[in-house]
Parts: sequence; structure tokens; C-alpha cells
Amino acid sequence: LLSSPLLATIALLTKITSPGLIFYRWNVLGLNKKPFTGYKFRTMVVDADNIKDQLWKKNEMQGPVFKIKNDPRITTLGRFLRKLSLDEFPQLYSVIKGDMSLVGPRPGGITEVPKYENWQRRKLSIKPGITCLWQVRGRNQITDFNDWVRMDLEYIDNWSLWLDFKILLKTIPVVLFGRGAS
Repeated sequence: LLSSPLLATIALLTKITSPGLIFYRWNVLGLNKKPFTGYKFRTMVVDADNIKDQLWKKNEMQGPVFKIKNDPRITTLGRFLRKLSLDEFPQLYSVIKGDMSLVGPRPGGITEVPKYENWQRRKLSIKPGITCLWQVRGRNQITDFNDWVRMDLEYIDNWSLWLDFKILLKTIPVVLFGRGAS
């Protein structure tokens, strides 16, 4: 309830500033490769997933994940929302539904997981989260998927409520100051 004015403002601005839906339906795999649909505020142009195929040669991430700086698919509002992670607010619905946790490895994309190496699949052995070690240790500045997965496995191997609490605390300045976002 407290965040509803912010959510309504983001929804309205998303609708006003670019054509398309307010929410992006994010089809991913969670715990034990269970598929689910998550939601984010839409930060890209309509048909961005299809345009990605044309941009793949510019991928700056080593491995099955796609990331490029100054992605031309991102809208002006989307750039701001991503910098402060405001686009991720609707994922709280996935937490309430039980598909995600507040802290845990990022869920794997349906087209990405089949490209994982065997050792990388272990990141799917725990419920995915909205924030994780990857987010608080560099986020989009990390360009090797192997490093990202190593952080996820470090989290899995050392899980505790205290670790979750520390990650949540470290997420606050990352989000407030837009650290590691491109």
C-alpha cells in the first residue's frame, strides 16, 4: 500500500512515454527448472526480444546471457527505471506467489538455461531471488557469466538468514545510487 503511489506513477509514465504494455512478462526457470512467468515494468521497446537476435553479435557478456551497454532497445524512462531497479518492483508478486524469494540467484531465462554448462545448472537448485551477490558486487559491470554463477554458488553454499540480511542491506545503496547499472 505504501508503494502504490510510486507503482501507479511508474505505470502511468510507462504508458505515456512509449507504446506497448505496462508490464513485461518475463518467462524464466526457477527452482529445479520450474517455469514461471515473472513481471517487470516494461523498460524496452515493443518487440525487444525479437530485436535481440539482431544485436547478439554485440553481446558483452561471456556465456549464455545477453547484456550490452547502451542497449538501443531500452526506452528513456526504462534507462532510469533500470538504474534504480524500479522496474523490478512487480517481482514482489512472484515472491508472494512463492516462485521467487527476496534473495537468491537470478532466475534463468528459458532460452538461456539450455545453454548452461552442467556445473552452472546448480544455480537452479534454490529458489531464485530479486537480489543476489551478483547485484551487490557489480551487477552489469560483471561480464563473465562464469563469475556470476560462481557468486550464485557461493551464496548457495553459504546460505543463512544472516547472509540474506547482509545482501538486502547492501542492495539498498546499490539501488539508491544506481551502482553497477548500465
